[in-house]
Amino acid sequence: MTPANRLRALLAEERLLTMPCCFDALSAKLIQQAGFDLTFMSGFAASASRIGAPDLGLMSYAEVLDQARNIAGAITIPLIADGDTGYGNAMNVRRTVTGMARAGAAAVMIEDQLAPKRCGHTPGKDVVGREEAFDRIRAAVDAREEGADILILARTDARHTLGLSEAIARAARFAELGADILFVEAPKTEAEMRTICAELPLPNMANIVEGGETPDLPPARLEEIGYRIAAYPLSLMAAAMKAMVETLDCLSRGVPRDHHLMDFAELRRRIGFDAYYEASERYATSRRG
Repeated sequence: MTPANRLRALLAEERLLTMPCCFDALSAKLIQQAGFDLTFMSGFAASASRIGAPDLGLMSYAEVLDQARNIAGAITIPLIADGDTGYGNAMNVRRTVTGMARAGAAAVMIEDQLAPKRCGHTPGKDVVGREEAFDRIRAAVDAREEGADILILARTDARHTLGLSEAIARAARFAELGADILFVEAPKTEAEMRTICAELPLPNMANIVEGGETPDLPPARLEEIGYRIAAYPLSLMAAAMKAMVETLDCLSRGVPRDHHLMDFAELRRRIGFDAYYEASERYATSRRG
């Protein structure tokens, strides 16, 4: 099956899909090795990893597309790519969606923030007017209908400045326009999360940021509420950064660091050295390399 069809099959199972988010090809491989069914390329984490800068619209479309292509090429589970605002007007949205499909993404997220966008759990974000928001999703759906084999994840950040009712109204219209998955960002209470799932059709995604605005509910509760995908955009990056900072501290003080490190044999195996050497046994020249 294509990546998009694999994601469609997962959504048809009508259960909660726990989705750790990746930021590069290696983190995506680790997610797949851990047995998760899908992953999402977190814009926050990818921006930090690739350019060492915050997720404030600084990464270009070409950089995001390249990151998605590298990730999709390293895994076989479906990847949802972060398409931000589509990088321009409706015609840019069409190009973004088509490009992500060609890169191997199973779905692409398009949102209604003003450009340059901001992380959904940080200050200063705002959204475009309704008609521009609807045009973005209409353009994304048109690209899909004209041959891009990809699902559309439609996101609204309207809860922050315009309230929950406006966010739900926008998301409902996104569904009418043909979006495949809905994402109302940053509800502030469990009651709001229940209202979202009760009033909106289609699979809904929850975005769980440790320390963010949305309650960090257990997966079983999210499933009971009605969510179909639970995204964890910063869990892996926060864990990796903490381990790196602590290891650097050990190095600076000249103290043992072994308790922070993965065993070298396991590290090689997870990266793919063992599989490479096993496959290369078929080719004499590769063995010499």
